[in-house]
Amino acid sequence: MNSAPRLGTGSGQRALLITTLAVPLTGWTVHAVALHRRLAAARRDPLTGLLGRDGYTAKARQILDRYSDTATVIMCDLDHFKGINDTLGHAAGDAVIAASAKRLSDWAGSRAAVGRLGGDEFAVTLRITPARRQARLAQLVHRLARPVVLEDHRVVQVAASIGGAAADTLATTDLSALQRAADTALYQGKHTGRPVLATTDDLTVASVNGRRAGRPGTHTLERTA
Repeated sequence: MNSAPRLGTGSGQRALLITTLAVPLTGWTVHAVALHRRLAAARRDPLTGLLGRDGYTAKARQILDRYSDTATVIMCDLDHFKGINDTLGHAAGDAVIAASAKRLSDWAGSRAAVGRLGGDEFAVTLRITPARRQARLAQLVHRLARPVVLEDHRVVQVAASIGGAAADTLATTDLSALQRAADTALYQGKHTGRPVLATTDDLTVASVNGRRAGRPGTHTLERTA
């Protein structure tokens, strides 16, 4: 018989119901979905200091409304992050997340919207002129690929996958649509070490709650919608 544990998400929010139907949930998946909900409600992520989902969304929409001709939405996640947690421990994973968030924030600048959306998943909305987009995204990939040195002097090799969606190229300032397109572009370049900019074809991919269908965790989010 399938289990259905409930995870509390705070006053005023309904309980998160997680079922195990076609794909059994691992401990990491349960943790990631619960973290996703907490970050949505938090103004700032306590680990990284980045905006939570709601704070990020509000600021990102302001940037898109004001700078539609130069605004770019970027989705970023770390490659093989689960392996870091599994082999080196969660403290090492937290250190990698915090270091990556600092590099991302420094790269984006103070006027950008920079948020942590999930365990190793980040989003950025900022102004980048069309002529500089590819170079800027390549610079970000390079920065995020620098090793992270832990307090005990162990060195963790890190890499990230990056997808971008430009408001002018895709002719929309809808944040959900741009994030979905950027997410699709990210997975087109997953583990290749190269950033990918979305095309108009990426706006038509199937989605669950505004995310690319098939992204890890979206099957659980769909059941809790």
